[in-house]
Amino acid sequence: MQLPIGFLLALIIAFLAYKAHSLNKSGAIAATFTGTIIFGIGGWEWAILLLTFFITSSSLSRAFKKRKQGLNEKFSKGHERDAGQVFGNGGIATLFAALHFLFPESALPWIGFAAALAAVNADTWGTELGVLNPNPPRMITNLTKVVEKGTSGGISLIGTLASLAGSALIGILASFLTDNWSLFLLITFSGLAGSLFDSFLGATVQAMYFCPTDNKETEKHPLHTCGTPTTLIRGWKWLDNDWVNFACGAFGVIIAFILLR
Repeated sequence: MQLPIGFLLALIIAFLAYKAHSLNKSGAIAATFTGTIIFGIGGWEWAILLLTFFITSSSLSRAFKKRKQGLNEKFSKGHERDAGQVFGNGGIATLFAALHFLFPESALPWIGFAAALAAVNADTWGTELGVLNPNPPRMITNLTKVVEKGTSGGISLIGTLASLAGSALIGILASFLTDNWSLFLLITFSGLAGSLFDSFLGATVQAMYFCPTDNKETEKHPLHTCGTPTTLIRGWKWLDNDWVNFACGAFGVIIAFILLR
């Protein structure tokens, strides 16, 4: 009965998120799918971690709207998450929930699940709260290069601390729910590493475009906010922000498993 209950719970949450404009239609369908697997196979402990990520990230994306005005032109998508964003942020976590079904006695699926969510939570917190930094960010590959707020690959002190806090929150919950506090530093560090890897990809190989009308670098394609077609200026065309988020979660898991050795 756990899987049907998981489906019902995921459906209700996805519907409420859709009505709250945190998810669009494709995002709600994708969230129902991932939620069914995570809630239905993992159970309530896994559900708590997923809901913590989703609720805090959705809340932060709506917070400090005045401070974020003008940044939407930088990002490829808005705060209404679509299927690509749901799978980009939750795909790795969903995979480890499925592995828990195959290996219920192993602790590795839980660690992988927590590390993936810690990474994407750290990335989201860093992105959403980094705008509060009083000074403009610096490129992660060249800390002497100052860039505009919202630039992919840009990092700041407040953004990095926010990433650490977002990762630590998942680390605390993952440790508390299993009564295994040796996981705290492991999950927290892995999540922070994943978010920094996300920034590194954003600064190097993520597809970035240019709007000649506004003279702005942006993730938006094929059209900028102003309606002007954008042209690729660097990066791999296929590597959009959704794939970067997927890589962020995967890298967090890799670091966690390396540290376990």
